[in-house]
Amino acid sequence: MEKSSPVTQITNDPFAAVRIPEFKNLMLGRFTFIAALRMMSTLVAWWVYDLTGDPFAIGLVGLSEVIPAISMALYAGHIIDKSEKKKLLLTGVFCYTIAAGILFFLSTPYTGHHLSNHSITACIYFIIFCTGIVRSFTGPNFSAMLASVVPRQYLQSATTWTQGTWLSASVTGHAAGGFLIWKLGINGTFIVICSLLVVAFVVLTQLKPKPPMQQTGEKKTWESMKEGLRFVFKTKEILATFSLDMFAVLFGGAVAMVPVYARDILKIGPQGFGWLNAASDIGSIIIIILLTFNPLKRKQGKKLLIAVAGFGVCIILFALSKWFILSFAALMIAGMLDGISVVVRGTIMQLRTPDHMRGRVSSVGSMFINSSNELGQFESGVMAKLMGVVPSVVFGGCMTLVVVIATWVKVPSLRKFEY
Repeated sequence: MEKSSPVTQITNDPFAAVRIPEFKNLMLGRFTFIAALRMMSTLVAWWVYDLTGDPFAIGLVGLSEVIPAISMALYAGHIIDKSEKKKLLLTGVFCYTIAAGILFFLSTPYTGHHLSNHSITACIYFIIFCTGIVRSFTGPNFSAMLASVVPRQYLQSATTWTQGTWLSASVTGHAAGGFLIWKLGINGTFIVICSLLVVAFVVLTQLKPKPPMQQTGEKKTWESMKEGLRFVFKTKEILATFSLDMFAVLFGGAVAMVPVYARDILKIGPQGFGWLNAASDIGSIIIIILLTFNPLKRKQGKKLLIAVAGFGVCIILFALSKWFILSFAALMIAGMLDGISVVVRGTIMQLRTPDHMRGRVSSVGSMFINSSNELGQFESGVMAKLMGVVPSVVFGGCMTLVVVIATWVKVPSLRKFEY
């Protein structure tokens, strides 16, 4: 049975990482930053659907972001590994703030009087395209900085707290986004988003500079990028978890259609939309809290596969539901099962990746996993156009189950894996 050699050094103290002041600053900055981004993605999905009335338009938002995020990922990893990470991170947060400010201007009555809905939508797609470029640097940079903030023996604790912070921010951003649309409208919500991004920038300035773990400047850019890819493809545990999550999220992206369910199927309005959009993340944070105090100790690979299969079943149940409570519960349980996957994958990646390659491996991970959210959003929009909303979400859940079965059969090393 495969085990990671460094695991014997990992502490079982769940609070080890949070005793480090700099780690707390990193988590606070990340919480505020992610909450703002989740609020913005919630708002943009609602705004675009309100402008167009077309589910396919929501899918195009995801496509607009994923194209640059995937295209730039390998290069971004190379830059992260050779750069001072704090400065690079602050640059990314600043660029997001500028993008949010432009979207705020587009949402003003002045713009509405001078541009058609079609023109505003096209501008939104362009801004989201630009944020996709920025995201290819900021997301992996957060992960790469983790090992320079906490000692290696604290990485399991730090990974769990990091995922809990991300999910808490996601819950806050999704739910608050719906409520703020309801109370403040689109324009007012953008003001809140810009304010949160400014706060995140200020908090992250408190971090110490993070120079490269190892000088990679002498290597050619393409050779450095290929080195990251080679490492992922030869490390079976990382490749298998990346691939499983990628296809599960790609086909199980029911959240992309939540604006349609909220407005046209469940008829619950912006307030209900905020709760439904946050349901999955609420489930994830519940399981993260449980795993913080009761970490998975055995058969993590098999539990990962079972969790992803359960996720697919929950997506099917959500697709068929006509009641808000049942829909909320299905997404919340799906989030709990996804949280198991997030923790197992994140721990494997942190433990198996050398310090000097964390940026490149995190960037490859973003190609597999983070970008699959947007590809899943696009896939959901296309399938909704072709099949109808409900059949498309059922199809996605069924395909997730197919992916799990194929992985179970074709990659026995994953179901036997323990750390």
